[in-house]
Amino acid sequence: MIGHIHSMETFGTVDGPGIRFVLFMQGCALQCRYCHNPDTWSKTGGQSMTVQEVLAEIEPYLAYYKLSGGGLTVSGGEPTLQAAFVAELFRQAKERWDLHTALDTSGYCEPELARDLLAHTDLVLLDVKQMDREKHRQLTSQSHDRIFRFAQELKASRKSVWIRHVLVPGWTDEEQHLRLLGQFIERMEIVEKVEVLPYHRMGVYKWKQLGLPYTLEDVEPPAEEDIERACRFISRGRDEAGDPQDPKCRKNKCE
Repeated sequence: MIGHIHSMETFGTVDGPGIRFVLFMQGCALQCRYCHNPDTWSKTGGQSMTVQEVLAEIEPYLAYYKLSGGGLTVSGGEPTLQAAFVAELFRQAKERWDLHTALDTSGYCEPELARDLLAHTDLVLLDVKQMDREKHRQLTSQSHDRIFRFAQELKASRKSVWIRHVLVPGWTDEEQHLRLLGQFIERMEIVEKVEVLPYHRMGVYKWKQLGLPYTLEDVEPPAEEDIERACRFISRGRDEAGDPQDPKCRKNKCE
């Protein structure tokens, strides 16, 4: 089985627990205005590799991953576009080494096409971008309906989920959106952690190299107090959807 690989990282520390091997897949249906890897969008680029070749890249570093409580994370691009390949990679990584597996996804896929992949996944990092349908389309070029169907599939599967949200001033930082996001998180019932990630501009040079117009030139990264404000609104939304007397309702509100 052949996968189309954009790149790989042998010492990842932010895409799941512990130290991780992070594999970035080629291809994505979304075109987020703040994307820092627009060179992953094309489905036809990247390096062709077999599952065995990827496993050979992981094996020399297994001790670091196992001792740190880490494992293998597949990101992108959008990894569910190559769901069969990622499922086989996860299956063999668990069969050979009992390695923890994490899927870093926008959730933009048909749920039934990802069921076998989810069966071999320990943790899903779900990047929720905008709760408003039209604003989501303006931000990513696509509606969020498919993503919410995928979230329902996750809820039914009872998989461990971390929610990730990129705070983009003027695009994803309004109170109404953040409170709705908090309500969505609470109703999923399976979210273990929430990460509010600040928008950054480290990938702007790639847009210029690709000859793509970067439309957020005037947007500056949020300040620390903006992140704290966002966390408060998300927590308020979770309180609105959950039982405020339930201590589990207040666990891991925002980290």
